[in-house]
Amino acid sequence: MHIHILGICGTFMGGLAIIARSAGHKVTGCDAGVYPPMSTQLEEQGITLVEGFGVEQLELNPDLYIIGNVVTRGNPLIEAILENNLPYVSGPQWLGEQILRQQHVLAVAGTHGKTTTSSMLAWVLEYAGLKPNFLIGGIATDLGVSARFNPDSKHFVIEADEYDTAFFDKRSKFVHYHARTAILNNLEYDHADIFPDLAAIETQFHHMVRIIPQSGVVITPTHDEALERVIARGIWSNQTHFGNDGEWQCGHRDPAGQTFEVLHQGQSIGTITWAHTGTHNINNALATIAAAKAVGIEPSTAIEALCQFKGIKRRMELRGEVKQICVYDDFAHHPTAIATTLDGLRKRVGNARIIAVLEPRSNTMKLGTMAARLPEALQQADLAFCFGETHGKHALGWKPEEIFGDQADKVKTFHDLEALKQALVSVAHPGDHIIIMSNGSFGGLHEKLLKAL
Repeated sequence: MHIHILGICGTFMGGLAIIARSAGHKVTGCDAGVYPPMSTQLEEQGITLVEGFGVEQLELNPDLYIIGNVVTRGNPLIEAILENNLPYVSGPQWLGEQILRQQHVLAVAGTHGKTTTSSMLAWVLEYAGLKPNFLIGGIATDLGVSARFNPDSKHFVIEADEYDTAFFDKRSKFVHYHARTAILNNLEYDHADIFPDLAAIETQFHHMVRIIPQSGVVITPTHDEALERVIARGIWSNQTHFGNDGEWQCGHRDPAGQTFEVLHQGQSIGTITWAHTGTHNINNALATIAAAKAVGIEPSTAIEALCQFKGIKRRMELRGEVKQICVYDDFAHHPTAIATTLDGLRKRVGNARIIAVLEPRSNTMKLGTMAARLPEALQQADLAFCFGETHGKHALGWKPEEIFGDQADKVKTFHDLEALKQALVSVAHPGDHIIIMSNGSFGGLHEKLLKAL
């Protein structure tokens, strides 16, 4: 079958393209702004890419169009597809029907930690010899790619996103995935562009829970009020808990969380020592061990694997060190994730100076829904810089100067990237840790800063 994918350069759709190609289909695709590294990764797989969404692509005459959720009404190619009554489907629906129905799906959902936890889980299954298939919204160093599919492998780890599926399907992506083992890592309000409130997201999470089979397992943290409300609506599967008072807990640990004891039902079963920091990553590990056990992997094996887990790009990734100044890249953009990331770094570096550089770029952050929480989220930083575009699709709908007005000595706001870079260069000195946080490219600030330093 010839499949043509609209919006192919997104992380999810690019991974789906690789999976479709591995399943034996001819795959082509289009997007606005076809550029490396995704374009290179796809072309290496023999996938032809087209720039833009021109109607001439109908001449490719594919058997099916797969539509990414970046594509909206008014897009010339989708208008032509609808006008000519051509066959189309969303990416999650195609994946669920054609690939995942034949797999034991291990789905990782939650507001925070999806990419990290799904990478941990895929790595544990790989280490245990299960050779899992996976589709993850990032690239784990241990795995080398964001997606892999072999029909002979029967386990599939997927990052299960609550964002909507397509312009014609407003359910969350994860309802299509046929999960049998599900981690629900945490739940907070996010995606203010599509969800009016937290209750609306809870409903989508319960849609996922209510279709997990009786023999399946739902893995949740203790003391998460939103998830407790989700489960209270009904659960028909096995359930296990991690965190304080759960079946899976952290015992003795160092302050940074780089060495910690794993407890199962109160009994010590091993110790993880790794390079990662923070309580959030400890919880990610506990959830991973619980999910791995659900598919027959001994906790001791999972602990061994996690001790070797190298992490994923853009999650506290050290991009370089110049003149004893460390520059990190991190994907954190939600206030809770920002606070947790900075707390983990603080516990690791002690009294060393932390300079946080933030670009509020997600749809939720651009709307300003959570802007008032940012001053508190940046509490562990000694200095902070907030960048906001004033024009174009990434422009903020609020003024950082107003949000940080009473913290002018600590938080500086910028609307020009070059000026921001120069300000960072002027204040940085040996021993500093500069952490750049954005869910976008931030104009290549990381490399520009390292070069300037």
